[in-house]
Amino acid sequence: MSEVVVDAFAAAHADGAFVLDVREPYEYVGGHVPGARLMPVGHVPAHLQDLPRDERIYVICASGNRSRGVTDLLRRAGFDAYSVIGGTSGWIGSGRPVVAGQHPNAA
Repeated sequence: MSEVVVDAFAAAHADGAFVLDVREPYEYVGGHVPGARLMPVGHVPAHLQDLPRDERIYVICASGNRSRGVTDLLRRAGFDAYSVIGGTSGWIGSGRPVVAGQHPNAA
């Protein structure tokens, strides 16, 4: 399994990493990592063509469970993907900022 701790993810995020939030829209609206693209877990298989193949994808959910499954799927499909351990809860718990409400990148 390819996973990354919140601190390593935060460093990548600061460098402009692609972040895929696989939670449901109501969860995303409640608070998400700035710049995260919403694609609920059930939509990912049908929208692989919408994801970048030329950069690493950091997959995040609420706690890390859903993101691990999506990361497995993406890696099998040839993507360079990593699940964020602890998810958005870990991000918030580490004192990092979140954005509430809709976001321009929301799908």
